[in-house]
Amino acid sequence: MTIKVTSTQWEDYSETEKQVFIDDANQSKIKDDERLTQEENNKALKVSAKAKLIAGEALTEDEANTIVL
Repeated sequence: MTIKVTSTQWEDYSETEKQVFIDDANQSKIKDDERLTQEENNKALKVSAKAKLIAGEALTEDEANTIVL
C-alpha cells in the first residue's frame, strides 16, 4: 500500500496509515541490518584470508572467493 504524504503531522494520519509507515520503516531496518551483517561477514572473510595467506595456510572456498576478481 502506498500512502500519499499530505501532512507532516503524525496525528493527521489514520491508524492504518500510521501502521503502513511503521511497517515500511521496520522493513527498511531489517534490510539495512541484513546488508550490514553481510558486509561484516565479507570483511571478516577478507581478514581471515589475508592472515592465512601470510601464514601459508590453505583458504576455504569462501575466503578464496573474496580475493578472486
